[in-house]
Amino acid sequence: MNVTLKLEYTMKLQIQAIRFDADEKLLAFIQQKLDKLDTFYDRIINGEVFLKLGNKETNKIHTKVIDVKLFVPGATLFVSEKGTTFEEATDLAIDTLKMKVKRYKNKKNNSKAVRPEVVDEEVELIEE
Repeated sequence: MNVTLKLEYTMKLQIQAIRFDADEKLLAFIQQKLDKLDTFYDRIINGEVFLKLGNKETNKIHTKVIDVKLFVPGATLFVSEKGTTFEEATDLAIDTLKMKVKRYKNKKNNSKAVRPEVVDEEVELIEE
């Protein structure tokens, strides 16, 4: 009997909206976008997202700011982006995080390849 299990992994995210209440659609959008980063590096442990309204107020329109911290083994990747909407800021943050995750993964893979292996050599002693 063949049984195929599809394990669906969602990154554990802690999302905090600072000084306002974020709606469920926005939180689901952010979760969905950040889950796609698993395609580039599957060892992301968890993440923290902070949503803020910018200080500048022009005609009662705030700049939207998103700060994202991703925790990976041995490092923390951080991005802060601004946009006219949280969705725009999230898309900008995802683009930046893709590059950072790829760079981190390549750095980890290259450091493993560069490490010299210890080779046991036998030394012959020649007696005269």
